[in-house]
Amino acid sequence: MLLAELEIFHSRPIAPTRRIAVGRAWLPASPDGSGPGFGGLLLGAVCARFGPGLAPDRLGEVMELVHELEQGRSVAQPRLRHRLQRDRVGLTRSRQRLYGANGDGSAEGLTCEFDGSRATASQLVLGAAYAAGLAGPAVRAEALRAVRRGLAWRGDLGPALFSYLAAGQRTSRPARAVADPVGWALEVLGFEGEVELPEQAAVRRGFREALRAAHPDLGAAETEAADRIAQLSEARRILLAR
Repeated sequence: MLLAELEIFHSRPIAPTRRIAVGRAWLPASPDGSGPGFGGLLLGAVCARFGPGLAPDRLGEVMELVHELEQGRSVAQPRLRHRLQRDRVGLTRSRQRLYGANGDGSAEGLTCEFDGSRATASQLVLGAAYAAGLAGPAVRAEALRAVRRGLAWRGDLGPALFSYLAAGQRTSRPARAVADPVGWALEVLGFEGEVELPEQAAVRRGFREALRAAHPDLGAAETEAADRIAQLSEARRILLAR
């Protein structure tokens, strides 16, 4: 049974002008908004499948894009050298689908049909992120959280992945982050002990460097990497909002 579907339109990998558009996006949300729903599971799975194909320096760019989409802000273009557009003329379509064996949504019965033969990893990850950003405010955060967690995954693309994506955020915000958010954010991004608050460019640079260290390709467990990425993203948000 088909549970979710996403069409991503993109230029050919060898095209000089790199473009991307989101097509049909049937991405059902969780009825109570407490989890990613079938749509979020598909988006996270797409990122888990194609995220490892990103160049190392691209992961930070994708995570910064996810942060901007979470805030519902207008996103400057291009991103990862691709320009988002609505027009699909002249673009190639890649279709990603989530199926359930019994229609009950249990992790054991979920499978994905990935279509990546005509697209690059950047195009498919960007398409999933933009599709999550187009979700309504009530479900956007869960969809983008699934994207972020999918990018941290390096295990099999089976039941364990879907259980991991459906679990949502494992840890609550630390008490220190509530009592002293700026101090906590400085510590998380490696600025603890500095006399002056860092400039925004330094915050972004610190975020990217810390993100590379937290990536599962460098040995961190998937769940630990996802929680660390969530903390880094929150610390970045706090310092850039000053």
